[in-house]
Amino acid sequence: MDNLFIALNIVILLAIIGLLIYMQKKHVSFTKRVFTGLGIGIVLGAILQWGYGSDSMVLTKTTDWYSIVGSGYIRLLMMIVVPLVMVSIIQSIINLEKTAALGKMAGWIIGILIATTMVAALVGITSATVFDLNADQIEAGQDESDRGIMLEDTLGDVENQTTPERILNFIPSNIFLDMTGERPTSVIAVVIFSVIVGIAVLGVRRKSPEQAEIFTKMVNSIYAVVMRIVTLILRLAPFGVLALMANTVASTDVAGVLELGKFVLASYVAIGIMFIIHLLLITVSGLNPFVYLRKALPVLGFAFTSRSSAGTIPLNIQAQKNSLGVDEGIANMSASFGATMGQNGCAGIYPAMLAVMIAPTIGIDPLSFGFIIQLVLIIGISSFGVAGVGGGATFAALIVLSSMNMPVALAGLLISIEALIDMGRTALNVNGSMVTGTLTSRVLNKFNTKTYNDRTAIEENISL
Repeated sequence: MDNLFIALNIVILLAIIGLLIYMQKKHVSFTKRVFTGLGIGIVLGAILQWGYGSDSMVLTKTTDWYSIVGSGYIRLLMMIVVPLVMVSIIQSIINLEKTAALGKMAGWIIGILIATTMVAALVGITSATVFDLNADQIEAGQDESDRGIMLEDTLGDVENQTTPERILNFIPSNIFLDMTGERPTSVIAVVIFSVIVGIAVLGVRRKSPEQAEIFTKMVNSIYAVVMRIVTLILRLAPFGVLALMANTVASTDVAGVLELGKFVLASYVAIGIMFIIHLLLITVSGLNPFVYLRKALPVLGFAFTSRSSAGTIPLNIQAQKNSLGVDEGIANMSASFGATMGQNGCAGIYPAMLAVMIAPTIGIDPLSFGFIIQLVLIIGISSFGVAGVGGGATFAALIVLSSMNMPVALAGLLISIEALIDMGRTALNVNGSMVTGTLTSRVLNKFNTKTYNDRTAIEENISL
């Protein structure tokens, strides 16, 4: 009987995918299809959990099958991330007239990412204080205790590294290893390697223009093929969002969410405030924030369901270039950098809230000026090299808490709501990188206002 129910659930998913395919054939917009998949996924996941129970074998097997579509889609995106980042950055640099332009571009992108993360830390501190969050208010069960022990074991590897050593990890010693995504800093290592290759080509162009021209043509050809692969994969986004959301909702620990509801609410209030700050920055730059929001929503919707900043890089780059009018080189760099540094949600809000919660338990006043300044500075520095995949926020929290001489085991108390909060954090991370690209493009006068204001540009090269 269980196998019959599992088969029925699979048929339901396939039927909904068929509906999304029908919508595509009827030329329903990409945005509407993504959010249709998101909405139906929420409803489907809720029905599955209500009908079978979160601990049932039927639900476990069903989510395993659904993962073929959801997790499979993320794997396809992760597959293309390294070649996309590498080729797009090399191509962007070899099209620059002067290497000085590269320094300005990187400087503005890194500066905005880190500055907004420090602002996000202040927002997290404020939200945790207003909601009166305290680690003593949370009861630790067996899962939470096990998680705390695991975090303390992990801390040994993190705590032994000094800040200079963490920065040193950005520099690739084996680029082929980093192409596998083996290290948390692999993406930024690939970025550094690609920048070096691009600068080298500019040098070759001055001395051996013929050789440089051959390499440039080769890179441009590879870039065209990679972007076509990206387009093909992105067409599957509504299906991936559907399955990911269904699995997330079906597997959510409702009891845990209710018990830690105040922390969930405080987290999303902080995330919402930071989104508003992002939109204010867009407004100050002279752009319509509602146009930005409309064009960014498909990307943010996928980031929300996938919980992977790195996996969202291809969609992020496409949206910045084709929908927001951001310069190609800036879009490539901001999306890549934003997945490994300056993550407003995972590296800014989350560690700050944890620190404020834990501080009173060890006799520290979380509202003292010295504590706040130290926390914000440490968060800004430690936000370099945070992995843009699930678990990145935990890694960031370990660095911050250990640097503040705070116990890390208490972070394990939030294991039951980790996935729910991580969805909002990831969407904020990705939005931060998109805002950074938009602002940098405006500052460097490489922004296409016509594309930004074009309502039809949101679909270009994605849904066709």
